[in-house]
Amino acid sequence: MENPTQFVHWLRSVAPYIHAFRNKTFVVAFPGELVIAGALPVLAHDLSLLHALGIKIVIVHGSRPQVAEQLALRKVAGRFKNGVRITDIAAMECAKEAAGELRLDIEAAFSQGLPNTPMAHAAIRIISGNFITARPLGVIDGIDFELTGITRKVAAETIHQILAAGSLVLLSPLGFSPTGEAFNLTMEDVAVTAAIALHADKLIFITETAMMTDAGGTEIHELSSHQAQAVLQAGFLPHDTTFYLQHAVKACNNGVPRAHIVPFAMDGSALLELFTHDGVGTMISHENLESLREATIEDVGGIIKLIEPLEADGTLVKRGRELIEREIDYFSVIEHDQVIFGCAALYPFDEEKMAEMACLTVNPEAQAQGDGERLLKHMENRARARGFTKLFVLTTRTAHWFLKRGFVHANVDDLPKDRQHMYNWQRKSQVLIKNL
Repeated sequence: MENPTQFVHWLRSVAPYIHAFRNKTFVVAFPGELVIAGALPVLAHDLSLLHALGIKIVIVHGSRPQVAEQLALRKVAGRFKNGVRITDIAAMECAKEAAGELRLDIEAAFSQGLPNTPMAHAAIRIISGNFITARPLGVIDGIDFELTGITRKVAAETIHQILAAGSLVLLSPLGFSPTGEAFNLTMEDVAVTAAIALHADKLIFITETAMMTDAGGTEIHELSSHQAQAVLQAGFLPHDTTFYLQHAVKACNNGVPRAHIVPFAMDGSALLELFTHDGVGTMISHENLESLREATIEDVGGIIKLIEPLEADGTLVKRGRELIEREIDYFSVIEHDQVIFGCAALYPFDEEKMAEMACLTVNPEAQAQGDGERLLKHMENRARARGFTKLFVLTTRTAHWFLKRGFVHANVDDLPKDRQHMYNWQRKSQVLIKNL
């Protein structure tokens, strides 16, 4: 191993995500293009790892290129309206064949178990069946979509039982009516309906599309559902990306907390999206994922993990767990997707109408994104709300950062009397004060 220290640091950094995701339900959907690209074995490795971490996985596969291939072999032209296939009898037979072949390919991919591979000792069972009830899409704008359908119901209770037993569930883009008819469905529709019915914690589209960008070409890593609606209305996205985003928004607006659109072109994209701060795709949520708020007792563990490295190198004064628990009301935190990425504390000195800001810390992975400045402004507002007229900090290494933000050098004698008595002359921290 070339860099064991880096490996250990990375493994520790993903621990909060592992704890947060355990026993959660993820619906993971991918198009037939992923299989054609040869990416199915790698995706099976990654989903097996998620399964081993205690995540319940429901897989939904698409089959559009496989159906097109079957139609071409029969010399039958495919018909579409607004990107949705018009399924006649010939196309329906092709959809059945494609779904059957893909199901076998997926089951084979999850049956791997060679030594020295990610699937060693996995022994994963993947269950499929008639879990989808569907109805005809019908006639739209004068076009009869024939055997194309939409999902009507998902056998959520049965699927939950299978997941609880430790197996994965596989859903094909086919549904059945109470009269025994089969309907061709879109992968996106099945995935969204399943995620909603199962009360899934995440819906993840592993897509053939490129990383989503705005009109200026800047990558879009995160959107609230409200922001996503605005992007859709702007109309600059490619058709396929628009289709995925529409379904992601529908899921979030119907109770799914997070939806992700992740290109499969990058190796391990699903893992990178789930276990890194910024991810490699676009995450859609019903509300903004990041919150800047006052801390609660449940945040103590996250604060300790955040400040420990800075305490170890002497940047911050060491604080024990008991002290942080007692002073938790002084702290504010930045939380992103249930992980603490920044914190600061505000200590009041009422008599002098001054407050000390201490322990300002931002996770190195999230630095250079303005979180430190946001925390500073938040603490300034907290101080003003209490009627304080001055904010001060004591620092040994970051004086320049504070000077650029309106603080000025001061002396120990300028501190509140109680704080003067607690000043650590061995550390010789610089005193900086800002008028509010």
